[in-house]
Amino acid sequence: MSFVDRIRTQKLLSFTLMLFTLSIGIVLGTLIGSGVKAAKDNSQAPGATPLVIPNPVELSNAFTQIAKQVEPSVVNISVTYNARPSRARASQRRPVNPDDGDNGGVDDFFRRFINPFGGDGPEMQNNQGKALGSGVVVDAAGYILTNNHVVDKADRLQVKFPGDANQYDAKVVGTDPATDLAVIRVEGKQNLTPVKIGNSDAVQVGDWAMAIGSPFGFDATVTAGIISAKERTMNDDNSMQFQHFLQTDAAINPGNSGGPLLNMRGEVIGINTAIASHTGGYQGIGFALPINTAAAVYNEIIKNGKVTRGSIGVTFIPSDEPRAQAALKASGTNDGVFIIEATPGGPAEKAGLQKGDIIVGVNGKTIHVGDDLLNVVTTTPVGNTLNITVLRDGKRDNYKIVVGNMAQIFPDQFGGGEQNEQAKPEGASVSFGMTIVPLTDRQRENMDLKEKGGVRVAEVEPNSFADDLHLAAGDVILSIGYVVKGTPVTQPVSSVEDVKRVQALLKPGDSVKLHILHRDNPRSGTWVSDYRAGVVPNSAR
Repeated sequence: MSFVDRIRTQKLLSFTLMLFTLSIGIVLGTLIGSGVKAAKDNSQAPGATPLVIPNPVELSNAFTQIAKQVEPSVVNISVTYNARPSRARASQRRPVNPDDGDNGGVDDFFRRFINPFGGDGPEMQNNQGKALGSGVVVDAAGYILTNNHVVDKADRLQVKFPGDANQYDAKVVGTDPATDLAVIRVEGKQNLTPVKIGNSDAVQVGDWAMAIGSPFGFDATVTAGIISAKERTMNDDNSMQFQHFLQTDAAINPGNSGGPLLNMRGEVIGINTAIASHTGGYQGIGFALPINTAAAVYNEIIKNGKVTRGSIGVTFIPSDEPRAQAALKASGTNDGVFIIEATPGGPAEKAGLQKGDIIVGVNGKTIHVGDDLLNVVTTTPVGNTLNITVLRDGKRDNYKIVVGNMAQIFPDQFGGGEQNEQAKPEGASVSFGMTIVPLTDRQRENMDLKEKGGVRVAEVEPNSFADDLHLAAGDVILSIGYVVKGTPVTQPVSSVEDVKRVQALLKPGDSVKLHILHRDNPRSGTWVSDYRAGVVPNSAR
């Protein structure tokens, strides 16, 4: 065979091999395709395509970042009221109902707002009232800003932090009913994260806003909306004249009270205080006290334990009311504050001011409306003298008036902050809140205690440290663990005196662990060994 013939033969063989391989591929593809089609045809959803979950991707979202930043600073406040026949409930005000007369009865503005369980005032069970609110950590030393109506007349306050199952007792540092603000302090909690404080004067209507709190007891709930309005006031209630609210449509519900309203920089611009609602729940109208007001109140409270405001002892009506407009026009002016009463015995009455006078200036500065007068007088230290310019019968005259204490001049409206029932001094020693007695030999024998030791719990006080640890009458305490200068110590308990000695060594905020014996159920004869740990409360109870 020639060389050319061999080349032709090899090409023919190669072409034949390629053709054979291609034919085999086509046959296999047909078989596989038929098999797949058959499988689809036999499935429960013919023609359906499985869903594919994409890889997780973190989206850029300002609300997400703010929530992560601020949530550790927002706390849940649990409030307990012990039932007393004489307990006044007037301070637990309900939400505004637009169907009510007189602007929904704003004299009873906050009732039900702090009660996530519904009804008027706290939920009562077993002669105790329970309510929930929110608060925001403003200082790493444990200081928390909240609403006065959250803590008012409470017998016990407990604070719960996000991601921490423990509840920490808190005490009230001071309150200001006029702005419905309160400062409380919790001890025994480490590494607190305070919020960033913003400037509420910079807030614009239409700005984004975000609220965080514990509505209906659901911790760390985040809602968002916008600033709907500024400078909202309740003009028919003199006790609320220091409350000029930011209005928002961020969802605010019972339990949000005392929590922060935030801007898009994660800064607090307000303290959520109230809602306007037909139902007591969210209807798109919430109110927050501007943080500039709240910060001024907070600074006064941590300095003096209360807020002292100056007053000259006059009552006035808004300048845009017809009666005030008529009086201003008759006196030939468009600006000024129309006085409807000079409090008998008050600074203004002593200086010679009368009903019907129009205040047009203070210390040479023109007074246009009532807020101008309030801003000057209330921030003037008590005892200082103001030069008040008055229009009477078309004539101007000046009066020197010594500023008095608003809480003393108007005790019914503003006297609540002078004596704070909740601001109790810390106890020098701690109490576990239980009565203990020695064990008898017969009791030791029944529990199979071979060594002499242990004391029996005879009684547990409600809402006490022992109650927090779920101790019950009949339990036996075998030992108490605590820490001294960083060193854990376990004290065996053989007598009542052993417990008292440990109590004398402890201070509020210390951690304690009790080794106890208890029955697994009341009817069982089996005794179970258990450990109960907690933080010593801030004051003896």
